[in-house]
Amino acid sequence: MSWSCSWISLLEVLVEIRNTFFSSKEKMASSSAAETVAVETMACARQGRHRQRYEGCYRLVSGCIPYMLKEDEESSCLKDDHVLDRLQVLMISTPKRSDLIFPKGGWEDDESVDEAACREAFEEAGVKGNINVVPLGEWIFKSKSKQGSCGLEGACKGFMFALQVTELLESWPEQITHGRRWVPVEEAYSLSRYDWMREALDKLKEQMLFGSSFGVPPSPELPESSNLYMVVPPSVPHGAVAFC
Repeated sequence: MSWSCSWISLLEVLVEIRNTFFSSKEKMASSSAAETVAVETMACARQGRHRQRYEGCYRLVSGCIPYMLKEDEESSCLKDDHVLDRLQVLMISTPKRSDLIFPKGGWEDDESVDEAACREAFEEAGVKGNINVVPLGEWIFKSKSKQGSCGLEGACKGFMFALQVTELLESWPEQITHGRRWVPVEEAYSLSRYDWMREALDKLKEQMLFGSSFGVPPSPELPESSNLYMVVPPSVPHGAVAFC
């Protein structure tokens, strides 16, 4: 009788060890899965307009001009005569347009306007950095098809900021649909289709030359033109323009 009880006790101990072992593995797997979901969620771009801000008939948009200064050993001061010669800005491509634009998108109700600009820079261009909270300005964007209307569709009020890039990511949420290209600021003028883009570039240069809130933190290495990633858009019918 005592022999049988010993075996039963031993079996109970083994069963308890087994249950404890598999329970730990399940908890670890669950934790790992949760972490994976969290990472994937953080890496995804926001979709939809359920949190979109509006002002009257305008959809509110926020964006930025990401920029860096090329290294120049002979000219390291921000306010020297050569600062604009070293100024590079980042423009992005899209599959629906043949031109280059600056990162921008809807300003949502759970973020400040400058936070929205930083988020769009990360999602569309894969860059992070220091934003100047003083905007470059605000502009009205409107598609040609909505020029005679005051509806929410096609009517946007956009706020643009200067973003000093400190981190250039190798992958970003909208990499499949948005390529990126670093260009000298003067070349950006010729690549900008709209007047508001050139006006924003003018404001950026003014902030660079006369603004007191900009420092010169270490910049990531500027990629060579041959290594730039671009989205090749399909042919776009003449006159099919979307401003925002």
